[in-house]
Amino acid sequence: MADVSTTVIAERREEVKHEKLGTFNVFVQGDLAKSEVVVLTVHDLGCNHTMYHNFLKNPAMAPLMSRSAWIHVDLPGQEDNAPDLPAAYTFPSMSDLGAGLICVLDQLKYTGNVVCFGEGAGANILIRFAIAHPKRVLCLTIIHCTGTTAGLMESLKDRYYKWQLEHFEAHQSVDNYLVLHRFGYSASHIKNTQNVPELESAVKEFVAKLHSTVNAKNLAKFVESFKKRTNIIDSIGKLESKVLSVTGANSSHNHTVHTLEKAMNSAFKPSDKMVEALEVEGVSNVLEEKPAKMAESFQYHLQGIGLVPEIPMQHLPPQHCH
Repeated sequence: MADVSTTVIAERREEVKHEKLGTFNVFVQGDLAKSEVVVLTVHDLGCNHTMYHNFLKNPAMAPLMSRSAWIHVDLPGQEDNAPDLPAAYTFPSMSDLGAGLICVLDQLKYTGNVVCFGEGAGANILIRFAIAHPKRVLCLTIIHCTGTTAGLMESLKDRYYKWQLEHFEAHQSVDNYLVLHRFGYSASHIKNTQNVPELESAVKEFVAKLHSTVNAKNLAKFVESFKKRTNIIDSIGKLESKVLSVTGANSSHNHTVHTLEKAMNSAFKPSDKMVEALEVEGVSNVLEEKPAKMAESFQYHLQGIGLVPEIPMQHLPPQHCH
């Protein structure tokens, strides 16, 4: 795998304020006016937009990056080295974030449509954005997205780890919880996987950021909001754009991803071909373990709706698609 760790991504930072939702730190990569494709991203728990940097720097993404611009949204208080959110501040619900995210496009004065790209909690927010603003979304790529409410065990675990985040800031059990959420394995079980070097490097970087640049108290508010998420399956039929749903076969989210895919397939006619589901064998976190496969699938998804047709098709070993 190519070493992309030292490559610098050029991006400009914008501060977008919303009266009710708070302040978003937005990072724009590329020229919004001249690019063929504009991609809107939202990050997962314990992360911010930098979680996508290694993927975007992967050589397999180079042809697409030269033709696209990216709008990366850091949710309130989740940017690197963020100050504490005000004590009286209430972190927005997943629904409010999804509906209110339009303020980012408005304040950037971008009037075109976007491709949505997100993982985990970020994917959950973006699918709500697409439901609330269907005319502004060309298509969605959602990775490890769950469409159901949190179950009892998830709620109890989230409550416990939220308390630890608020009171101890950094704790081994919190690390393990967030690593499990993002990578599908606890840190101690990574050596049992197929992609040990890739996962070890990604987890090491992730945990290092948790202890150095992530504001634990602010993260606890994000975790709480995600825990209280509402069901989106009941309104999934309001989607008007095609969806690429991605999961790793070893992901801890695999079952909930398939539940959402089943709901989407039930909501639309087979002839509409609204949903493409990709399950990558032998991996948990597709972005980190199989970035070239993710890039290929994303490119195919875009070309399937008529975007970037001039980029040559790549040829990687097939994975399970259904």
